Amino acid sequence: MSPLRFAFVLPLGIQALAMMVDELHFHRRRGLAAWERIGHPLDTMTVLACLAWVLLVAPTPRSIAVYVMLAIVSCVFITKDEAVHAAACGGTEQWLHAVLFVVHPVSLASIGLLWLGVHASEDAAPSWLRGVPATSIVVTQLALTSAFCLFQILYWNLPWARSRRPSPTR
Repeated sequence: MSPLRFAFVLPLGIQALAMMVDELHFHRRRGLAAWERIGHPLDTMTVLACLAWVLLVAPTPRSIAVYVMLAIVSCVFITKDEAVHAAACGGTEQWLHAVLFVVHPVSLASIGLLWLGVHASEDAAPSWLRGVPATSIVVTQLALTSAFCLFQILYWNLPWARSRRPSPTR
C-alpha cells in the first residue's frame, strides 16, 4: 500500500479498532443504559450521513459546505453522552473515548479529501489522489459502518439485550 493510501486509511483503521475495543470490551462489561442503547446508533448514523453524502453528491462549493456542516454536527453530536459516561465509565474507557473524539474529525477529513477522487476520473483527480482507490475506500467504510450500526441496534435493543442491566461498577 502506498504511503498516501495508508494515510487516508490509517485514521479509519484507528477509529474502527478503538470502536471495537469500546463496544466489545467496555460496553459488554458494564452494559448500556437506554440512553446509550439509542444514542450510540444515532452517533453512527451521523457518520453514515457523511459517507452517503460523499458517495451520492459530487463536490461543489455548496455540497462541500453541506459536508462540512454534516461533519461538524457529527463531531458535536458524539459528545452528547459524556455526562452519562462520566458517571458510568472508568478511566480507561474515558481515555478511549478521548481517543475516539480526536480521531473522529480526522476520519471525516480523510473521507472529505477522498471525495475529490470519488467523483473524478483518474486523469481528472488531483495528482496526490491518483492511484488511491477513493471510491473503494469510501464504499468499504460505508459498508462497515452500516454493519456496525445494524449490530448496535440489534445487539443492544432486541429482547435478549433488554434483560442486561448496566453495571454500577467502574
